[in-house]
Amino acid sequence: MNRIGISIKPNDARACALLCELQGWLIERQCTVYVDHKLESCMGCPSGCERLPVSEMAEKVELMIVLGGDGTLLHAARDFIGSDTPILGINLGRLGFLTDTPVGNMFNVVENILAGNLKTKRHFSLDAEVWRGEERLAGGCAMNDVVLERRGKMIGFEMYIHDRFVFKMRGDGLILATPAGSTAYALSAGGPILHPAVDAISVVPVCPHTLSNRPVVIPADEQIELRLVESSEGGALLNLDGIELLQLEQGDRVVVRKNGSISLVYLPDRHYYEVLRTKLKWAGQVEAT
Repeated sequence: MNRIGISIKPNDARACALLCELQGWLIERQCTVYVDHKLESCMGCPSGCERLPVSEMAEKVELMIVLGGDGTLLHAARDFIGSDTPILGINLGRLGFLTDTPVGNMFNVVENILAGNLKTKRHFSLDAEVWRGEERLAGGCAMNDVVLERRGKMIGFEMYIHDRFVFKMRGDGLILATPAGSTAYALSAGGPILHPAVDAISVVPVCPHTLSNRPVVIPADEQIELRLVESSEGGALLNLDGIELLQLEQGDRVVVRKNGSISLVYLPDRHYYEVLRTKLKWAGQVEAT
């Protein structure tokens, strides 16, 4: 393994400094390094690497390293959906559920990976399409969540699974989250945490107008359709991993289904429940016997 791609959080001086350091360290080890071509702020790094769009790296590199938070990793990961190339996230963000390798361990972890010692976990994504009548307006994919949300006043929508009516809701919106995304926005909205090994999608209402709407977990292979049946002049938005895909009008349909996966690298001694306990600051200790 010696062809390494690197992307970092844009306009971040600390990430840029680490990129330069990591790049030089890899070149000393005879690695071929490809750096995201958009990183103009890091042009001062030592030469010896090739600039390349991240969208072209999946077919070029054997390891992708992302310096930043979960948002930076999600942005880069969308170009690796369906690829077997492992992605290592170095955490420069806050919680870092996906980028859980600390900066202080970066060189030790990368050295182990170059030696072939790595532990990976695959995470599936969601594909979303917007339809207006028989016309497909837009499509995209999300690693964390697909979110239907109001732009102005409350919206009303219906949810169907395989063309079977499930519920109608009025409120601020709805979150459809993968297991990886269950610890992000969905968790803040009161959704359940899904273990990464669970092949399921969590459906989480956002501020429903009735007390009866509750989160539900469904099999990941279910095809979900959301129909916007009520909206104010502002309409509604469809966001994929926090990025706006399209403004919706009353009558639009959103079809969501399971999509391809990516491969993330984790520390060999990583323990999922310990990560949850630490990142979410759960209280309590094991009582001494």
